[in-house]
Amino acid sequence: MKTLEQIAAELQAYDPQAMSVSDVAAFLTQLVVPVQQTLELPLLQALGHVLARDVVSPLNVPPHDNSAMDGFAFDGSQLQPDSELTLAVVGTALAGAAWQGEVRPGQCVKIMTGAIMPAGLDTVVPQELVRVHASDGNATAILIAAGVLRAGDNRRLCGEDLQLGRAALQKGELLTPARLGLAASLGLKTLTVWRPLRVAYFSTGDEILSLGEAPREGAVYDSNRYTLYGLLRQMGCEVIDMGVVGDDPALLEAAFARAAEQADVVITSGGVSVGEADYTKAMMRKLGDVAFWRIAMRPGRPMAAGRIGNAVVFGLPGNPVAVMVTFLAFVRPALWQMMGANMPAAPLLQARSTEAIRKKPGRTEYQRVWVSNAPDGSLQVRTTGNQGSGVLRSMAQANGLLVLSHAQGNVAVGDLVEVMML
Repeated sequence: MKTLEQIAAELQAYDPQAMSVSDVAAFLTQLVVPVQQTLELPLLQALGHVLARDVVSPLNVPPHDNSAMDGFAFDGSQLQPDSELTLAVVGTALAGAAWQGEVRPGQCVKIMTGAIMPAGLDTVVPQELVRVHASDGNATAILIAAGVLRAGDNRRLCGEDLQLGRAALQKGELLTPARLGLAASLGLKTLTVWRPLRVAYFSTGDEILSLGEAPREGAVYDSNRYTLYGLLRQMGCEVIDMGVVGDDPALLEAAFARAAEQADVVITSGGVSVGEADYTKAMMRKLGDVAFWRIAMRPGRPMAAGRIGNAVVFGLPGNPVAVMVTFLAFVRPALWQMMGANMPAAPLLQARSTEAIRKKPGRTEYQRVWVSNAPDGSLQVRTTGNQGSGVLRSMAQANGLLVLSHAQGNVAVGDLVEVMML
């Protein structure tokens, strides 16, 4: 495990007082280490966990050629591009059991969706594309018009979805509802996953009120813990809420020590402003190997990162929006890496700005925006109001973050801009 000094030495022109967003991301990639412990979980408990090993298919899915439609199965070699085809119906194939019988040239079998294709048959014509001749309510023959289908249509092949012995799911994949369904289609009852990250978090400052406390002059209610709880639970982390810790050295030291002992990750909000002499920064320095950065970004310029014991520590700013932005930009990717997840960076969509936006080159800016469809079907974007780092209402009204890059300048009406969807 590298020290912060060793990591910093590997970064070109490392300057903690002038960190770019890309420098911070590169630093954190080397700081964190994936968990190594695994769990064997029943399928219904595995949602949101990360696979710890490849899932190799123990069978073919589907296990046999079958019909993709309700219709009539026949040998497609009989189709002629310019001629109608008449076939006699000699039976019915239902899902769940193989049809017993022989189908000769000029004959077909009525077949239901999912039913095994009878031997020698490779094509299904949907029932709505044929003219049916019936006797006593039972189909006796069908007429297929010229050119309505080709040989092999509407047949699902054995192993078309998954092949025996091939990787069906890969190590590092997040178990989504679709992936759970895929595992179930293989008959698997359990999956091996990485254990969830344990994340402890607390807010700092004498001015922070917990819910239920009476208002007092100069104090504000703590929103950061609830925001962080939501962000962490969305990722499937085990969260340890340690409340609010006041500006008292003994209390802070005890909180950091307790958090580092219980958790893989410790997250704090408040008390990390560069150059600010406060107890939080002093305690981080005393107990661990922690770097304090001034990042060229808005909102969220001050941030701390490092280790206390075996726990990774993130000291986030105190302002509510700055907490969310720094979490989304830096903490979330680092936590995915620790969880063993192969999660690509959040994709940036392009949209046209409906308003002019002032921006100075030399820092990355994240603005709260609403993305919608323009009349021509393209994406358009507008800001959601006051962009101050303490204004949580405009974040609550946003469905994306406008990402204005380090070197970018002002944005004019109609310019294409990049958006990270929330």
